[in-house]
Amino acid sequence: MIPRPDLLDANSPAGLEVFQLTSEALPSSHIYMEAQIFTPDSKRLLLHRSATPHGSSKDDPEHRYLLCDLADGGKLIPVTDEVGATAPSVAPDGKSFYYFVNQTRIGGGRLTLKRRRIDGSASETLVVIDGPLPGTTFRPSCIYPLSTISADGRRLAVSAFLGDGAETGAPFGLMVFDIPSATVSLILYGPSWCNMHPQYSRSSDPRHARDILVQENHGNVSDAQGNIAKLVTGVGADIHVVRDDGMSFRDMPWGRDGLEQCQGHQCWRGCSDWAITSTGSPDGFRLIEGRAVAHVDHNGLKTPGAVRNDLSVRVPQPTFFHFATDRDGQRLITDSRLPDGRVPVLVARLGEAGRDPLQDLTYLLDSRSKWLKDSHIHPFLSPDGRIGFFNSNESGVLQAYMIRNLPG
Repeated sequence: MIPRPDLLDANSPAGLEVFQLTSEALPSSHIYMEAQIFTPDSKRLLLHRSATPHGSSKDDPEHRYLLCDLADGGKLIPVTDEVGATAPSVAPDGKSFYYFVNQTRIGGGRLTLKRRRIDGSASETLVVIDGPLPGTTFRPSCIYPLSTISADGRRLAVSAFLGDGAETGAPFGLMVFDIPSATVSLILYGPSWCNMHPQYSRSSDPRHARDILVQENHGNVSDAQGNIAKLVTGVGADIHVVRDDGMSFRDMPWGRDGLEQCQGHQCWRGCSDWAITSTGSPDGFRLIEGRAVAHVDHNGLKTPGAVRNDLSVRVPQPTFFHFATDRDGQRLITDSRLPDGRVPVLVARLGEAGRDPLQDLTYLLDSRSKWLKDSHIHPFLSPDGRIGFFNSNESGVLQAYMIRNLPG
């Protein structure tokens, strides 16, 4: 863990500290804002080497997931050794983590769900898929680099391409693994589910604990190999909530009115049943929170009974893109993009859900990262909201960073 006071400037809050967590010549990064990669005590997290903010190559022998122990000076411990390791999720108790080994190919190969202790020891194989998914003719490939685990630790979800290599416009789908029974179900599939970002609710309320937030990309264009030529068309993506048995499909009240478009990043607001998305419209790039309502059609913000709140309403020219909240849904960290090309990190408090805008929005530092897909800074918070994290290629090589002593 390397102190980086040079990344602070005259506008940074007093007492703020910045550290560089990785320093190899290979690019390293945090996994993703929404990924469940922290132990609940906020002391240890997973990150990865030989990777970008959007994942890694399944064929890269240099790729490893690393445990970063903040209680031990940011010590980095390799916790996977398989080529093809992808889509990790830390168990809610923080004692172990799950991940997949992707040895799939279009129409064949093998996908393995594994579990290890949080220190990387005691590797277990839980499920192997080397044929069609139960009750279907589909074989998964092009495994999505993000998985999500339920708050009780009993179920894990990940998405995949389901095509056979011959058909254009083939489906993508969401697989849910039941960990105690070592079984898998395909709960959702179709050609518009190519970039799902599945996220289990963190709620322990039985009414919401099995909910998964998913993104649908209407009008996307993909080839027979699952490559995406066009992610969205027309009025763009919309966001839904589905129960992990494939039932109770609902709509989030965002976008699709011809003006507001979902940018493609959203997350639950802590452990609540509210979620937040980033949008683009003629008046800026805004952060909007909302709650799921009964599915009628894919009408976005025009959905009957829509409940939403513009968190950025007090910001004159909002330019928010990637963001995350703490476990309690009381603090939010975000990036922005300024006209001069700078990509700052900012933090704010969240007031009453559904009513209050962002409060005490505070500049932390300039990430000095270039605005490229492979160097997105993707800021996020530790579960307790006390520490911030981001990526940057300010050194010329993508690395992972940490911000300590956040204001407030």
